[in-house]
Amino acid sequence: MKLSPNDVCWCGSGRKYKKCHMAMDEKMALLHDRHLQVPPRELLKTPAQIEGMKESAKVNMAVLDAVAEKIGAGMSTEDIDQLVYETTTKMGGIPAPLNYEGFPKSVCTSVNEEVCHGIPDASVILKEGDIINVDVSTIVDGYFSDSSRMFCIGEVSEDKRRLVEVTRECVQKGLEQVQPWGFLGDVGAAVNEHAKKNGYSVVREIGGHGIGLQFHEDPWVSFVAKKGTGMVLVPGLVFTIEPMVNMGRHGIYCDEDNGWTIYTRDGKPSAQWEIMVQVTETGHEVLCW
Repeated sequence: MKLSPNDVCWCGSGRKYKKCHMAMDEKMALLHDRHLQVPPRELLKTPAQIEGMKESAKVNMAVLDAVAEKIGAGMSTEDIDQLVYETTTKMGGIPAPLNYEGFPKSVCTSVNEEVCHGIPDASVILKEGDIINVDVSTIVDGYFSDSSRMFCIGEVSEDKRRLVEVTRECVQKGLEQVQPWGFLGDVGAAVNEHAKKNGYSVVREIGGHGIGLQFHEDPWVSFVAKKGTGMVLVPGLVFTIEPMVNMGRHGIYCDEDNGWTIYTRDGKPSAQWEIMVQVTETGHEVLCW
């Protein structure tokens, strides 16, 4: 529905449209006329929706904090799953992965050469020298949040530790490119450049995603994109930055038995950190980490 300048703005602020989002909508229309990829309004989160997502993120980050306190050698990935489920539900949340498209557990636990979507299992026991990504996603009052962290189990090799550290740097490099009216491709290009500079490769087939009212929303976020391409970063857009960085080549394959777990094709380790970020009028705000 087209709004007149004195109508109440669509964002729920209660302000007149001309004092709120009219100028932004006009700018978006101009960019659309220039054949740029502009997000539809339904992808732009309102202030009330952002607050709901922040409440969800509080639970998500508390769950990861609980994992950080207890994770160590001798713990099974099934133990991690139980900890995630119990902590999430005690805080009033729902683990978003549980039964999502048939995924059987509450969290993804990806060890060493597992790139992502590792399924917790009582037979997978963490040992000294492992690296593991714990990917937590939460629903609170219908709002979704998502972030993941890497953990080094005991003393890990220098090459694994460096992979973990550089991957975290890649996330930061991508985050620095999240500026209003920039491009989503700027984020991916910065990630890929930093990974390649350090001798690593970035997984191409799997990327980040929009999030908030659904677990996975548009846009899909490539971390090998070119600068100046992709969706325009309009204030209110929320998405994840979660590059999967491989020590070796970028090739991957999926476990044929469980249909979920992704591995590096060359058997070398992979690392991933994930944050959830909102584009603001002045820059960005990290909502979940």
